[in-house]
Amino acid sequence: MNTHSHDFVTVDMRGLKAALVARAQAGRVSVSALVRGAVARELGLDKAAADHHTVSDGATSSAASVKLSIRMTPEEAAQLAAGARAAGLSRGAYLSGLIANVPVLTSGANRTDHIATLVASSAELSTLSRNIHHLTSLLREGNVRPALVYRDMLDTLAGDVHRHLKLAASVLADLRPRSRNSDASTHPTT
Repeated sequence: MNTHSHDFVTVDMRGLKAALVARAQAGRVSVSALVRGAVARELGLDKAAADHHTVSDGATSSAASVKLSIRMTPEEAAQLAAGARAAGLSRGAYLSGLIANVPVLTSGANRTDHIATLVASSAELSTLSRNIHHLTSLLREGNVRPALVYRDMLDTLAGDVHRHLKLAASVLADLRPRSRNSDASTHPTT
C-alpha cells in the first residue's frame, strides 16, 4: 500500500499540453516528473528535494511506452533512484538501459563522465581544426615564419585524430545497448 501523500495542483496549460506530453515521452519520464523538475528549477530548489514521488511513477501511457509498477525494498528503490541520478537519466530510462545491457550502466562506470570525456576530446579536435584553418590561411598568404609555429601540431596530428576516433568509438560503444550474449571481442576499437 502506498502511504505517500501527494500535493496536487491543477494548471491550465493554455495549449502547451501536447508539447509537454511529447517532451515527457521523449525524456521517458512522467508529465508529473517533468513538471516537478521545471518547477524546482524555477524556484531555485534542488531537483532531488522536489522529486518526492512514488517509485512506480513512470512514463505516460502511449503506444511507445507502458507504465510499469514494480515492487522493491526501500533499499533497492533508493539504489535505483541513486543510479538513475548518477547517470543523469530518469529511473525508467536507467532501468531500460540496465535491461538493454548498456555497458556504461551495467559496469558501474559513470555515464556523465563518459559523455564529458567525449565532449572534451571533441573540443580538442575542434581546436585542431581551427589551427589547421589558421595554418592554411597563413600559408595561402605566404607567411611561412608564423606558420612554422604549427609544425609540432602537424607532426602529431595523425596520432591525435586516431586517439580521438578510438576514444569516440569506445565511449559510443559503451553507451549503446549490447545483446546479452555478446562478448568483449565485439567491442569496436580502432
